[in-house]
Amino acid sequence: MKIDKLVRMVNQIAGFFAHEGPVKAAASTADHLKKFWDPSMRGQIIAAVAAGSATGLEPTALAAVKQLPVPAAN
Repeated sequence: MKIDKLVRMVNQIAGFFAHEGPVKAAASTADHLKKFWDPSMRGQIIAAVAAGSATGLEPTALAAVKQLPVPAAN
C-alpha cells in the first residue's frame, strides 16, 4: 500500500481518538493499529517513520506509530 494512504489512515484514526488528549489518543491509536491493521501495513508505516519518509503524520499519529513494536526480521 502507498505510504501516503497509510499516513492518511493513521491520521484519521488518531483524529477519532483526539478527544482523549494526546497521550491517551496515541496509545488508543497504537492499540487500534495492533488489533486491526495487517502486520505488513504496520511494518510499512513503522519503516517509513524510521526512514523519515512518513511525511504528513500528525503528532499524535506519529507518537502512536513510535509505540508499535518493530517487526522481527525474517
